[in-house]
Amino acid sequence: MTVPGKWQVAGSYYEVCNCEAICPCRRQGDKLGGRSTYDTCDFALSWFIREGQADGLDLAGLRVALAGSYDNAESPPPGSAIPDPPWHVVLYVDERATSEQQRMLADIFLGRAGGTALSNYACVIGEVFAVKPARIELDHTANREVIRVGSYISAATDHPVVSDTSVSCGIPGHDHPGQEVVTGPVRIADADANFDFGWEGRCGFATNFAFSSEV
Repeated sequence: MTVPGKWQVAGSYYEVCNCEAICPCRRQGDKLGGRSTYDTCDFALSWFIREGQADGLDLAGLRVALAGSYDNAESPPPGSAIPDPPWHVVLYVDERATSEQQRMLADIFLGRAGGTALSNYACVIGEVFAVKPARIELDHTANREVIRVGSYISAATDHPVVSDTSVSCGIPGHDHPGQEVVTGPVRIADADANFDFGWEGRCGFATNFAFSSEV
């Protein structure tokens, strides 16, 4: 099967990770981001597609989530074309989608279809344990965000972080500044990837996104 040639997806975005807020990976005003708080970063990302299509196939209303982990000890040597440590991930695609829609979502959000997703973050995906259809429940209401993905992911915002400067994240893109938050309890568990993570009172980030095949 060929990957979609022309596509675009846009909507809302929410992520959580085990860094301290404000996540040091973020750009704060003119200050560039750096390494994660701890040597290992565990995370869950979510996208609610408000409008989108791939090669004419409608993707509006569908949801996608990505659970992952990376270890700074895996960082490539200086000067590498991909200077960040590789991500090890599981992608969850909306179980309500058709098999063709699910395939399109996987190609887009894993970077196989190129475009913004590849340039923003998917270029550092080093290992994909699985792509799984799942029940994905997302509420991206400001400062009340929630991610629930089957029995795999549970996360929610506890309160927003006040900042005097704009905060942005490279995954949705620095042209989409948003709101840093502190989370309540977070749980990420997937036996196929050997993920068994949990924390509370760490960082999250919410904004909108717009990805397309044309960077």
